[in-house]
Amino acid sequence: MKILTVVGARPQFIKAAVVSRAIAKYNKEASDRENIEELLVHTGQHYDANMSDVFFQEMQIPKPSYHLGIGGGTHGTMTGRMLEALEWLLVKEKPDLVMVYGDTNSTLAGALAAAKLHIPVAHVEAGLRSFNMNMPEEINRILTDRISSWLFCPTETAVKNLEQEGATQWPGVRVCNVGDVMYDAALFYRERAKPGSVVASLLNQYQDGFYLATVHRQENTDDVNRLRNIMTALDEIAERVPVIMPLHPRTRKYVREAGFHLQNICCIQPVGYFDMICLLNQCRAVFTDSGGVQKEAYFFHKPCITMRDETEWVELVEHGYNLLVGADRDKIIEAEQHFFAKVIDFSDNLYGNGKAGEKVVKLLMS
Repeated sequence: MKILTVVGARPQFIKAAVVSRAIAKYNKEASDRENIEELLVHTGQHYDANMSDVFFQEMQIPKPSYHLGIGGGTHGTMTGRMLEALEWLLVKEKPDLVMVYGDTNSTLAGALAAAKLHIPVAHVEAGLRSFNMNMPEEINRILTDRISSWLFCPTETAVKNLEQEGATQWPGVRVCNVGDVMYDAALFYRERAKPGSVVASLLNQYQDGFYLATVHRQENTDDVNRLRNIMTALDEIAERVPVIMPLHPRTRKYVREAGFHLQNICCIQPVGYFDMICLLNQCRAVFTDSGGVQKEAYFFHKPCITMRDETEWVELVEHGYNLLVGADRDKIIEAEQHFFAKVIDFSDNLYGNGKAGEKVVKLLMS
């Protein structure tokens, strides 16, 4: 079994590390069984070293077999270039299966290139829906699900979304709830994570408590009013409780262009996964517009304030771990006060048992 895995953005490196480790375990335990050969392809979607290379180094992921170096440009340009490069690569390598993760342009390009060549596609983190078609990620995940043969879902909500779309009736398609590979990663790396010098210094400086914030969604960064409301609220909150914000390159660009003056927020460069784990482990709460960080906050038992109008992770909202506030300055501040005065019970088990990667491999080889 030859699997070609396509990654390109931060969350995919983390997810791929989980499944790659499960593949290695499967091969080690195999005696007379068929082994799995995995080829890792990095599209280059995240080309900043802090957003790419550092993850391979920290997480001991083998260097990609291929690095396409495709980053930047519009969504159409990026996806088209990836599609062209991946098609050539698939013809050359002739894999039995293409595996993609999440909802990025790399995800869609990998799935579409494979489907056009009649190569089965496995989509890890299938079935998520925000029901907002203005989000590029929503388009990517819907199209990827529709052309995949294996739909590996992280939650029962995701399974129900696919059932409502008729996926269980699509010929040759298997829908499986395996749990969340990001939960696997959090459990595995929690004890191994050590902060780098910058984050270690901040953790020492803010021992009395701080909030962690991330902002990168196009709907927030490209809309000057939404970005102003978010940054104004966080800057005001930071007058009372320190706010550490690893600043995404695109967010930094738009903040600079808009001339925002952040007086109180502690802005730092993007951080690696281990640094992020250390920040999550010690913060009081999380402000984010990231899908992955919403879950990571839950994994580390931290309340989350989500600065979007909707979320794919509806179970976090339903159970009171997550508050949706959009880009409303007043709602962001009110949510912080809500969680500041509340003790939350994180005993619910929403994302599996930490064996999602192993379940993916077992199902593929069954």
